[in-house]
Amino acid sequence: MDPRNHWQKVYTTRKPTELSWYQPTAVLSLSMIRRVAPDHSAAIIDVGGGASTLVDGLLADGYDRVTVLDVSAAALAEASARLAKDAARVTWIEADVLDTALPASAYDVWHDRAVFHFLTESADRKRYVEQVRASVRLGGYVMVATFAADGPTKCSGLEVARYAPQELHGQFGSDFELLESAREEHHTPAGSIQPFVYCLCRVSGGQGE
Repeated sequence: MDPRNHWQKVYTTRKPTELSWYQPTAVLSLSMIRRVAPDHSAAIIDVGGGASTLVDGLLADGYDRVTVLDVSAAALAEASARLAKDAARVTWIEADVLDTALPASAYDVWHDRAVFHFLTESADRKRYVEQVRASVRLGGYVMVATFAADGPTKCSGLEVARYAPQELHGQFGSDFELLESAREEHHTPAGSIQPFVYCLCRVSGGQGE
């Protein structure tokens, strides 16, 4: 399965508001980011941000160094069109997070809601963590949200990995200090409930400076 083709098809055949992970407002993510990065000059990357509304909330708060990365050009185009003139305030990266070259020690906050759980191969998870270590500064923060242990086993036709908080943190290791975890009962546009687990970590070692 080619991730780029898969997600392009998803975003060209359905509206963002119809997708199961859609949130009108990214309440929990915004709350965590505001607490760990009160300085609006913080560099924030939303990995797999696609057409998510998190970027809208960050810009409304006054953050001025926001990057959105997604493998789907269609998803990024949706978000850019929605933001209109404010889209120019965002750095947009069309790429697969596993193989793109991200700037070293560049980000204060790494955010990912619903990308990591699609990484069902250990080699892909290892590569993802390497990308985080290299691109988030020492002392920066990493926020990753996946399906909880009792969440769905598939999403968008793909198998997913599910995690309890300690299991999710264990994928990252001792270089990442677990600050808190939270559970979210996400209500999908179709009316079902999907349990998510959020882990917020501080980078305490690795390559970032």
